[in-house]
Amino acid sequence: QVQLVESGGGLVQAGGSLRLSCVASGDTLGRYNTAWFRQAPGKEREFVATITWGSVTTLANSVEGRFTISRDDGKNTLYLQMNSPKPEDTAVYSCAAGDKGGVVTETGTYDYWGQGTQVTVSS
Repeated sequence: QVQLVESGGGLVQAGGSLRLSCVASGDTLGRYNTAWFRQAPGKEREFVATITWGSVTTLANSVEGRFTISRDDGKNTLYLQMNSPKPEDTAVYSCAAGDKGGVVTETGTYDYWGQGTQVTVSS
């Protein structure tokens, strides 16, 4: 069973950059499909980006061209590079991992979740 801990959130100006990290322990992250989701106040959790165990990446349309997802197998860490963030990107960002298959953009595919890290983008 894998445990996930996010870090790197904070306050960033629109147009700046921020990198979120998700350190895994207890298992090898590369065995899992992994993803970032976010939840803004009053809204449902939404898909942001995924990288599969085979290193195939998918990004939500809303962040395509601005965000990048990557995984460092040597560090057992998942990253989300956020470039040119917008105020509407403000949310709690959570990383997730799953090994049972399924639609990688859906929350039900993932069994293991981090506690989340707050990202606030100022205009």
